[in-house]
Amino acid sequence: MRQVVLDTETTGLEVGRGHRLIEIGCIELSERRLTGARFHRYLNPERAVDEGALAVHGLSNEFLADKPVFAAVVDEFLEFIRGAELVIHNAAFDVGFLDAELTRLGPERGRIADHAHVLDTLLLAREKYPGQRNSLDALCKRLSVDNSARGLHGALLDASLLAEVYLAMTAGQGALELATETAPSESGRRVGRVTLPRPGLRVRRADAGEEQAHRARLAAIDRISKGGCLWLRDEMAGGT
Repeated sequence: MRQVVLDTETTGLEVGRGHRLIEIGCIELSERRLTGARFHRYLNPERAVDEGALAVHGLSNEFLADKPVFAAVVDEFLEFIRGAELVIHNAAFDVGFLDAELTRLGPERGRIADHAHVLDTLLLAREKYPGQRNSLDALCKRLSVDNSARGLHGALLDASLLAEVYLAMTAGQGALELATETAPSESGRRVGRVTLPRPGLRVRRADAGEEQAHRARLAAIDRISKGGCLWLRDEMAGGT
């Protein structure tokens, strides 16, 4: 299965107030392995970046001024995601901005759902870790994914971190089972069969004193039980 891990940065938080995309970062997975293919573009939003957003991602108006507008990269972007499963953290946010950009270009571009299926890792994390913090940083810490380079948010960096988080969060127990032959792990390394010596079962037999105590116990049960002791009858029947 082909998947594309996607993240975006924007001029502000509310698409309904005219905020725009300024960065798109995509990382490709095939059969749960990184392929090395990626899509990454900075975009000129044709409007100012809010100060609050600037503090998060550090992408200034001056830096974005000479970058292409979304219309100039849309075909390349849609081709990259076409037919894939998009893995997005808090997908409603990113898809909302992407759909708004597509709508500005006319109905022939459709919506993200017309080009790819969407998997929201935030919903997945809330099911797996209910009642816990499930931000990308919190998941990195919980799943031992190194995010020390994440001083500021960046779409490509965050997509890379999310790819690691997603693979760790959805890793099944199958990788821990012993295989009959070597098979590739998610990291690309070969995992071989581990054969451990299995000692035979030790049989401990009752000694004479234990045998005598056992028979005395069966005789006592036979005396007090209306139907007699079935174990004692079986032993007697087996001895004749």
